[in-house]
Amino acid sequence: MASANDANRNREEVRRLIAGIDDSVANDLLKGAIDLHVHSGPSTMPRKLDHMEAAEEAAAAGMRAVLFKDHHYSVAPVIPMMERLFGERGLAMYSGLVLNNSTGGLNPFVVDAQLKMGAKLIWMPTAQAGNHIRSAHRKTRLATNVELRPSPGLTVVDPYGKILDEVKQILDLIAEFDAILSSGHLHVWEIWKLFDEARARGVKRLLVNHPMYGLHFTYEDVRDLAKLGALIEQSAGLYVDSRFNTYTPEEFKEHILAAGVEHSSIGSDLGQVDNPTPVEGMRQAIKLCLALGFSEAEVRTMVADNPARLLGLSS
Repeated sequence: MASANDANRNREEVRRLIAGIDDSVANDLLKGAIDLHVHSGPSTMPRKLDHMEAAEEAAAAGMRAVLFKDHHYSVAPVIPMMERLFGERGLAMYSGLVLNNSTGGLNPFVVDAQLKMGAKLIWMPTAQAGNHIRSAHRKTRLATNVELRPSPGLTVVDPYGKILDEVKQILDLIAEFDAILSSGHLHVWEIWKLFDEARARGVKRLLVNHPMYGLHFTYEDVRDLAKLGALIEQSAGLYVDSRFNTYTPEEFKEHILAAGVEHSSIGSDLGQVDNPTPVEGMRQAIKLCLALGFSEAEVRTMVADNPARLLGLSS
């Protein structure tokens, strides 16, 4: 993890690298792009823009789709109203449910209801996962402007390492609706067990978010889960000119190559105050990829084609 000084150096290097890439090239690659990791508001955490503003910005950039994520509620029931306002703009909008205690935890009844209301993606626990709580000790990146009650750490396995019965029911529902399963902020050891069980139960769409940040992945884990069929999403906010910057540009390239372009995507993971907006974060990530030697075709694969395939959209 980067210290404050390291992060400052990283951001300076990012600014230097992306300055050499023409904005028009990045803007062309933004057209048709899909961001599966938008943290707009309202939220318990301070947000730079709300869902409507995030949709407006994405539509103006010519993006194909966005997926809204909040750790403590589902935006899915709101999507039909947003479609009424933005449907003619050509932007597809999605959301899903994060299985934190604040949304019902590992509760198949809640998952069933949300899937029937249009949830496209089910995240395993994030901010209230046991692994997240341990990994976030003495860190403040998920600070809120509302003091939430202390939460017991959630896990998907019993004391013997077996997948919980309620999680099996949730996986069956995800398979039934052909929805996407994200590993959330579980530990990589839990994720392996979860994805093995998910595949056995017919779940076809697997997503790993920011594997190198807080989830304790090795490069071998990234490679092997990609071979298993998971899409490996890198969070732009961890690499671009953001207060969340954690890794060097070279590490960004290494993290992508660990999975391979054909198994990689980039989501902004942005929307927080004092950070770039999701669209600006995606633009910076696109420029950084080009500066690091990825071709325009490879970048389009990661920001458009691969997330479209995960969503089940035609090319």
